[in-house]
Amino acid sequence: MIRGTTSLIAHIGYPTFTFKSPMIYNPYFEHAGIDSVVVPMGCQAQDYPDLLRSVFRLANIQGALITMPHKVTTVALLDEASPAVRIAGACNAVRRDAQGRLQGDLFDGEGFVRGVGRKGLLLQGASALVVGTGGVGSAIAASLAAAGVARLQLFDVNSASADGLAQRLKACYPGLAVATGTRDPAGMELVVNATPLGMHEGDPLPLDVDRLQPGTFVGEVVMRAEMTAFLQAAQARGCRVQVGSDMLFEQIPAYLEYFGLPVATPEQLRALARLDA
Repeated sequence: MIRGTTSLIAHIGYPTFTFKSPMIYNPYFEHAGIDSVVVPMGCQAQDYPDLLRSVFRLANIQGALITMPHKVTTVALLDEASPAVRIAGACNAVRRDAQGRLQGDLFDGEGFVRGVGRKGLLLQGASALVVGTGGVGSAIAASLAAAGVARLQLFDVNSASADGLAQRLKACYPGLAVATGTRDPAGMELVVNATPLGMHEGDPLPLDVDRLQPGTFVGEVVMRAEMTAFLQAAQARGCRVQVGSDMLFEQIPAYLEYFGLPVATPEQLRALARLDA
């Protein structure tokens, strides 16, 4: 039930038919008696800067979820950006502070990191390989650095992308050992596929799984299937795994905290979600 007292979370992107967040947040809000609602707002690129500023002139706006194609554009519209936003060059959450300033953060990586942490992987002092340094890979790398990994290995077919991310990470985390140029997972405690490989049947694997050592923790961002071909191959090698959808459900509690709303567990959110509605 939407009332005159209801606060709004704008979910801004284009096209909106792909949006999943309203079917996750809103059932939770209804179940928990939270007087808020996530509203999808379809906005094309040329209109987005004006829309974002206008949305935050509303008295009852709680915040905004930002999705494609606006994550990069948002950065220049902020008054204050988190380290994750500055490193990744993208933003997927915006709120307004008491002075009316727009603050931005990025939670893709936070969701991934929370997931592996809850599964028992100690990230402090660990070594990690991130394959794919686009938006989601950059976000994950930033969150891994914030979580205290000691060594990060970055790989992208676009070597300039990996090198640029490495430079931004070193600027924010001078004590972090960062290397680029190889996707060999040997000796890594955490390996992440942050590429689109696995979205389509017959895609090649993102790295040589024969080089994975048993006990390595392997994470995936692709959500086409719970167990992608890459995760199946890693599991067959004796690796622990995290499926792509875990990143989605793990980051929502971080969003709720950011927007000042009561927090649910990922398990509660999964149980209440109406993704088939």
